[in-house]
Order: sequence, then C-alpha cells, then structure tokens
Amino acid sequence: MSTAVIGDDGLARCPWGVSAPEYIAYHDEEWGRPVRDDQGLYERLCLEAFQSGLSWLTILRKREGFRKAFAGFDPDQVAGYGPEDVERLLADTAIVRNRAKIEATVANARAALDLPGGLAALVWRYADPEAPAPATLADVPTLTPGSTLLAKELKKNGFRFVGPTTAYALMQACGLVDDHLTGCHRRGAHSAAESGEGAEPAGRLG
Repeated sequence: MSTAVIGDDGLARCPWGVSAPEYIAYHDEEWGRPVRDDQGLYERLCLEAFQSGLSWLTILRKREGFRKAFAGFDPDQVAGYGPEDVERLLADTAIVRNRAKIEATVANARAALDLPGGLAALVWRYADPEAPAPATLADVPTLTPGSTLLAKELKKNGFRFVGPTTAYALMQACGLVDDHLTGCHRRGAHSAAESGEGAEPAGRLG
C-alpha cells in the first residue's frame, strides 16, 4: 500500500495518514501546512528530536504532556530551565523521559533565542516549493541536499538532535516541501510559497 488510500469518508490520503485517528487528524490538519513562526518551528523541531527511535504516534499521543512540560514550547521560558528542571522532567510520565533529548530541548531554546533574525528566517531559507510531487511512498526521500545543509547550519548555531533526516521531517511537517502523494486530497492544499499566516504551531510522520 504505497499510493494514496481512500478512507471510510471517501477522501484519498497518504497511506500513513489512515492508520490511526490521531494520524488522520494530523495528516489532514497539520502535516505540510506552512509554519512560519519561531515558536511553532521550535516546537516541531523539539518533537522531531523526541521522535527519534520511536513511533510518531507515541509523540502525538503525548503532545499535550510535552506542551505542559515545556511551557507551551515558549523558547524564552524553556531557555531558563536548569538542572533541577531536567530532573523534574525525567520523572514526568506524560513525556518521553530521555535525558539527552530533554537537555537538547533546553539547549535548542537557547540556540533559537541567539539566532540573528530568528529560527523561522533560518529554516525557511531551505524551502523547496519546486520539489517533485511523489506518486508513491517510494518517491518520498528521507533526506535531501537541502535538509543536509539545514541540519549543518542548525548544528553550527548550537542546535542538537538535528541530523539531515530529522531536518527533512521538519521540512515536510512545516510545509517547506509538499510530500503529500499526488492522489492525496491534501496535495497542493498548502503550497510552500503561501504566507502561512494563522498556521498552528505543531509535529511529524514516523
């Protein structure tokens, strides 16, 4: 099952987007919608890091726990977290309790605040609105030259857990590329060139 799939509601979706109710909502309402604000992109970046090695469904189901634990992913607040906060979060069953990832979330907040021009300005330099439209899942890359460069620049600026694959997942999730399959009803619904005003901060396929 590698091409768009017709759901019970008669709408065609990417195959991963029909496997669970959480995926349907995420696929239809968020994935691929341009996110252009710093806080929204910071949240996505952190959630992608937490997803590493896990199912994205796990992250979606713990999302509200993550938001509560990290002050709604407000970089100004998370940047002030200290060792005691890390220990507190390691005991929080509402999130993924991984010390390296928790510490990376704090470090990434500080890195985001230190970026000249902000996180959104950096990330959106790597938008690829001309990326080929995938017809099947086999046509969807896991990384690209652009995501490799984005990961390199983020790391250079102090970000952690941002390899080329994670960077590409961020690009997919935040609308820098449109990787909805050609038969999917969301294909082209939110082009990488649109303004993205009003886009909700949000996560990823995994």
